[in-house]
Amino acid sequence: MTKVLVVDDQFLIRAGLVGLLAAAPGIDVVGEAGDGAEAVALAAETGPDVILMDVRMPGMNGIDATERILAQAVGPPPRVLVLTTFDLDEYVYGALRVGASGFLLKDSSPERLLAAVAAVAGGDALFAPSVTRRLVEAYARQAAYEQPADLAALTFREREVLKLIARGLSNLEVADRLYISEATVKTHLNRTMTKLDLASRAQAVVVAYETGLVTPGGHRGG
Repeated sequence: MTKVLVVDDQFLIRAGLVGLLAAAPGIDVVGEAGDGAEAVALAAETGPDVILMDVRMPGMNGIDATERILAQAVGPPPRVLVLTTFDLDEYVYGALRVGASGFLLKDSSPERLLAAVAAVAGGDALFAPSVTRRLVEAYARQAAYEQPADLAALTFREREVLKLIARGLSNLEVADRLYISEATVKTHLNRTMTKLDLASRAQAVVVAYETGLVTPGGHRGG
């Protein structure tokens, strides 16, 4: 069973999501929260596998809640799926930056929602990489964070894999480009995420842009 926590400050939206998920086979809704602070407390209490997280909430927003939940996780951290009204959303960018696994439009079909929960629960990428890339490119130019990640710990091959992933290539496309197996691509990416203390593939894409390894527009940096 996949344990899911639903977080949204709008009662009707939250109730609809809970009802849909509760009726689906293989899913156990372990809690629902109306704000970020409640989400942090419930995540620690229930240990969900997946969290559906609204980003625009009064009080503690979804970005801060996601960061706290991932930081306090004991064992494998939950996969956070951000709920948003439109995909080019600065709040969503912020959530991906702190480790959310992907985002989902609130008007998505029930089938899309269930497929997304299953995908992230299984550790798969939620979107075609180009979707995350488009969001990151929209906001990476505006980002001015004081402590960008240090890529010095990465090997040459790990940097190459990260660069291609960030430019929108799938694991299979990266494997073809570098003449290595898809399994080797996954190994390099997993090692990169471990070295840089990253929680998701999307977060790795954000880091690649913020460090200048890749620049908006698809040109290689550094």
